[in-house]
Amino acid sequence: MLKAGKALKVSIYVSEGSRRRGVPVYSGILDFLFYRGVSGATVVKGIAGFGADHHMHSASIVEISDHMPLKIEFIETPEKVNEILGKLEELAGTGMIEIQETTVAKPAQVSKPKTVAPPAHVRMEGRAKMMRIYIGESDRWKDKPLYQALVEAMRANDIAGVTVYRGILGYGAHRRVHKDKALHLSRDCSIMLSAVDSGEKLRAFLPLVDQMVEEGLVVFSDVDIIKYSCRAQDVNPAGTSADSTFPGTEARP
Repeated sequence: MLKAGKALKVSIYVSEGSRRRGVPVYSGILDFLFYRGVSGATVVKGIAGFGADHHMHSASIVEISDHMPLKIEFIETPEKVNEILGKLEELAGTGMIEIQETTVAKPAQVSKPKTVAPPAHVRMEGRAKMMRIYIGESDRWKDKPLYQALVEAMRANDIAGVTVYRGILGYGAHRRVHKDKALHLSRDCSIMLSAVDSGEKLRAFLPLVDQMVEEGLVVFSDVDIIKYSCRAQDVNPAGTSADSTFPGTEARP
């Protein structure tokens, strides 16, 4: 493992299409570095360039070239680099190898696995409000479907959860029947958004609904929240479950 101090940065330049014994050269080099215990390596791809043959290579949307320049780069101790340099020269073939002196200011650290408490069966209950918004599927707000805009707005305003339902049959204030027909993709069906959260948060969100919904219906209901959970629970410093919001709950009017 690398330590802070003097080190060498090695850059190996090859062509993406270069192969050795049927395997891409860059892949063979990366495997070699991995199994020789090199601390870490990165492969980056150029979008244009030329090499010793002086042929210009570039990538385009129409044709993705397999002759783009690749750079494999890693940082290691001088001793480790000297140990593997001979084999790297063989693997690189016609490619170029560059070595620079560098200084490791802070070595990378292996991330430690997060300790998670064993799963526990949790049942939470409480009182809340359910807001239902009835609109048409073809309704729009700022060049996007209104139901999508409402979901995005609720998420941005930290509403605990919302679900969008698409009706298959119904009518509204105009008394016109809307029906989801077989072999016909209707864009005039009814849409219902159902959101559950505290009454205060939903009431605070209502002015935004007034701005976005030109024609529709909004109803509020009192609900009992019952939530079952069987997974590890993160506990915050106050001692309450961090997963204490309402998404995924069973709401009973």
